[in-house]
Amino acid sequence: MQNTVVILGTGGTIAAAGGDVGYTAGQLSVAQLMAAVPALAAWPIEAEQVAQLDSKDMTHEVWQRLAQRVVHHLARPEVAGVVVTHGTDTLEETAYFLHRVLAPGKPVVLTASMRPATSLQADGPQNLLDAVRVAAQPGARGVVAVLQGRVHGPVDVRKREPFALDAFDSGEAGPVALVQDHQLRLLRPWPVSQPVGPSVWERPVAEWPRVGVVASHAGVDGVAVRAMQAAGYQGLVVEGTGNGTVHAAVLEAAWQARTAGVAVWRSTRCPGGGVVGQPEGQLPSAGVLTPARARIELMLRLMAGWQGDALDAPPAG
Repeated sequence: MQNTVVILGTGGTIAAAGGDVGYTAGQLSVAQLMAAVPALAAWPIEAEQVAQLDSKDMTHEVWQRLAQRVVHHLARPEVAGVVVTHGTDTLEETAYFLHRVLAPGKPVVLTASMRPATSLQADGPQNLLDAVRVAAQPGARGVVAVLQGRVHGPVDVRKREPFALDAFDSGEAGPVALVQDHQLRLLRPWPVSQPVGPSVWERPVAEWPRVGVVASHAGVDGVAVRAMQAAGYQGLVVEGTGNGTVHAAVLEAAWQARTAGVAVWRSTRCPGGGVVGQPEGQLPSAGVLTPARARIELMLRLMAGWQGDALDAPPAG
């Protein structure tokens, strides 16, 4: 019977101690987080500490180890799902990475908090409880994020506020489901991934291609693009303005980098929507992907030997 939920801890504000602003992330263990939520005693739960860091410092090594531990636990017949406790700053990146390297037939639920565990407004306990409920839900599947009673898809979830408790949303797509009065209300289908496969992401991290993000803005020049090219970056994502528009100085340097063999995509810094269309003379488009997600997607495609151009088929989810 599938009834065990495994909680994998990576640190973050949910495991922080201190004031609402001046706290230190990643101070408490998963076991300590669980102890603060007596209702979790209703489930058979296992806990494992994968990492203990502030998510602003997330690394590819932790991503790889986390994916490996998720694969291990989901393969166990008694496990219903996995919960990952995480920091809010890069939660959407980790969610997208897991979505693109795994094809879970069971739920993988990321959760976090905007206040430290020692705050009078601590939101971690409720988020953790909701995440476990989703992970134990029969029929649930795919990678999702659960915060403030909303279940977000990995392609859509975004942190839009730096401090507010209700900091995350799913933009135009809306949440996948809601957790209301201890019940799950499904609003749209569970995310379905198109994974690159373990032969790609399980190779040594030192072999992963270097892909960076460069911002286009008023007064910018092409120095950053040329510096990354000289440093051996294999891919670049330009964070454009508006509908993925790029300053002439950056555009010139980016086309030179492409001619030299660097894969370059353009995205947008706008908080909603994505790049629409492909005007003549513009860099290939990353479509609906944010700059951070586009960086991950381009990195994974390069790892898989992809030699295409624009993002012709945005991942489902």
